[in-house]
Order: sequence, then C-alpha cells, then structure tokens
Amino acid sequence: MKNYYIGIMSGTSMDGIDAVLAEISDDGRTAVLCHKDVPFEETLKNTYFGLQAPSHNELHKEALAANQLAQHYHLACAAILQEAKLQPSDVTAIGAHGQTIRHQPQSHDGIGYTKQSLNPALLAELSGIDVIADFRSRDIAAGGQGAPLVPAFHAAQFGCNENLAILNIGGIANLSLIPANQQDKMIGFDCGPGNVLLDHWIKQSLDQSYDDDGQWAAKGQIIENLLNSMLGEEYFKKSPPKSTGRDLFNPEWLNHHLTMNDCLNQKPEDIQATLLALTAQSIAHALKQHAPSTQNLLICGGGIKNNHLIKQIKNTCTWIAPENIQSTAARGVDPQTVEAAAFAWLAWAHKRKQPANLPAVTGAKGLRVLGAHYPA
Repeated sequence: MKNYYIGIMSGTSMDGIDAVLAEISDDGRTAVLCHKDVPFEETLKNTYFGLQAPSHNELHKEALAANQLAQHYHLACAAILQEAKLQPSDVTAIGAHGQTIRHQPQSHDGIGYTKQSLNPALLAELSGIDVIADFRSRDIAAGGQGAPLVPAFHAAQFGCNENLAILNIGGIANLSLIPANQQDKMIGFDCGPGNVLLDHWIKQSLDQSYDDDGQWAAKGQIIENLLNSMLGEEYFKKSPPKSTGRDLFNPEWLNHHLTMNDCLNQKPEDIQATLLALTAQSIAHALKQHAPSTQNLLICGGGIKNNHLIKQIKNTCTWIAPENIQSTAARGVDPQTVEAAAFAWLAWAHKRKQPANLPAVTGAKGLRVLGAHYPA
C-alpha cells in the first residue's frame, strides 16, 4: 500500500491555499505527486486580516471563518484526489496547518499560546480522511516557540554533506541552518518579515495584492534612515530560538517607523524599496551571524517569484557564491510546495508517533509528537 498523505498550508501572506499529494517512504523521504494552488476568497482573506487584532465578536467571526476555511481545504483535497485518480480511503491522513491569527509563545503567563484557525473536525467529516492539525500547541506546552516546524522536514529532505541553509520567504521569512553531516546540531528560526510588509504597502498605495517581480520596489530608492530604524528592531538582536509573525511585523509597526523618521511624505516606491531592503538585509544578517560557513542557500516560498528580492539577497549574502543561491527546484522540489509538503510529512510523523519538533530550533524541553488527530 502506498503511503499517501495530503499536506495543506495557508501562510502568513494569505495569498492562497497550497495543497499537495505526497508519497512518503518509511525513511521520511517525501515525493510531491500533485499540487493545487487555490486563491483565498477576498471576504475570507479580509476576515482573517481583521482577526489579527482584537475586535468585536471575534470568537463568533473566527468560528465561522474556521468552518469556511475547512470547506476550502476540502475542495482543494477533492481536486487533488480527482487529478490523482484516488479515493479518500487511499490517503492515510491530511496534515492541515490552518490560518495563523495569533502567535504569542511564552508571553503573558510564561506559556503563551498560538492560534491557527481551522475546523479540523469538519474537514475530516467532509473529506472522509483522517486529519492531523494543531501542530504548534504541543511544542509550546513543552516550553517551546511552536515555530518554525519545517526545519525537521528540511533536514529529512535536503540534509547532506554540506553546510546548507534553507530560506522560506512567505509572509515571514524563516531559516533552517543544517551543518554538514550534523543534522542534530541544526537550528532554525524566523528571521523577520518576508512579504508581509511589502504586500501591505503596495495594497495600501496601489491597491495591488503584491509587487509583481519586485518591479515597483526596483523603481524606488532606499531611505537609509528608515532602513536603519527598522533594522534596529529588538527582535533582530534576539538569539534563537525565536519566532514571530503579524503580531509584531504589522502596519502599526511600519507606521511607527515611518512617523518616527518623518517618512510619511516620502515617495511610496521609495518606502517599498526600503521594505524590500529590510527583508533582504535581515535575512543576510541572520545568516552571517548564525551560519557564516554556509556553502549553499536554497530558497522556497512565494518570495522566490520576486526576482528583484532574490537579486538583493544575492548582493547582501556576499560570502555565498551567487550560483550557490538557488531555488529548491534545483534539488527536485517545487519551491511553492515545500511548506505544504512539510505538513504532509508532519502528519506522517504523527501517525508513526514519531517526534517532529527540534528542541534546538523551538526551545522545547524535549522531543514531542506534534498534532491532534481527528478521525474521519
């Protein structure tokens, strides 16, 4: 019998749902067989944007959004099964991340919390497939950050005899740093904003969802005092384990720096150019500080489509040969599928009762089996 799993991811950028069908071997090697990319409905996207901050009747709004997201996840799963000519009974489980609306580990009471919106029971009911969801909470309960969770998958999929870094550029950018032949000594962390502020600024300025290929940012000039102010953010100075999200890097954070540096009347394309430099330089600083001997950098996530951003990353990561900064496609994995494949792999690990967190990455007290099981 084939070990088929479906992985579904909707990330911080809220640009859509990525779903993959993966075949996972007993040693954890993952082959992506089918990929579906489903755009977010604008009303659901706006609801989730609103749920990033406290609002009236938010519990009710989130519960209905979670139902709607489960229905969208189900449609993505159905499309995958149709294309692959499979029945629900052929798939062992769905690994479903949900939509992160709050992520505040170790905050408030020392334990903190993370909230991924989804109704996994409804997804199991609709799909007829076991669902594994809520992957972050167990790690947080063990004193960890609950994020990032993909480094364990990165190590299983890409780790080899080289000093390798894997950069995922979604709404937030995160790094997995894998030393040669020492996967037990790898670290991973969120290094700062990826697309989140870039997407917000072009939406506010031009009513566009994203900066296609970074063309708008390429027309602007970097505002040095604004860039230095943003790079002074305390989060960048923290040592791993660490994780972040829209709780920190949000429009209010940006407006604070714009106001403080008298930049509200600057050309909007100059601010976009500065935000792109913030993403590139915060990634480079993190790599230089924590993995200066990196030989190869593999990039995945939506940010790989922004050629201007990739060019700036190459320009700032000067100690890595430009030809060694590549898409994960160079290693046989479509960069748009890596995170969804990771959640298929996390479901596989849960089914095998195999720990899937890395305490060196998250700061948890030890290895833990991640996720909650919702039988079909």
